[in-house]
Amino acid sequence: MAKPNIDHAASENLRPYAVLLEKLRQAGLRPTRQRLALARLLFDHEGDRHVTAESLHEDAVTGGIKVSLATVYNTLHQFTEAGLLKELVIEPSRTYFDTNTEDHHHFYFKKSGELKDIHQDEVVVSKMPEAPRGKVANVHVIFTVDEAA
Repeated sequence: MAKPNIDHAASENLRPYAVLLEKLRQAGLRPTRQRLALARLLFDHEGDRHVTAESLHEDAVTGGIKVSLATVYNTLHQFTEAGLLKELVIEPSRTYFDTNTEDHHHFYFKKSGELKDIHQDEVVVSKMPEAPRGKVANVHVIFTVDEAA
């Protein structure tokens, strides 16, 4: 799904949450109080974020937002289905949500759990296996880095 086209300049003079309200509405999501609060944590700053449900929940609680972990999980999945986030399953027990929905790759730092973006053009796949069914839609490469102790 394409990113919503939002005119940030036109929205600057509107109420503080206007851009986020429009982003949720354009994605087909009703802007509830909790969705709006979580959207602010995810999108209302410079740069992209990689979050787990647990880390976003911690950010919310620290910021005085009353929201359950289950609501955070549900909201992250709703945002993903609406095209606002990309879900990255790094390990069976480690799932991240990325605010950068463009095709790109990642470094995963095993010890710290940090993810770092790698631009799509920085990785070249010289040979790909034939897909068992259908066709390959995209390639996402994760480089796992063992950090020095």
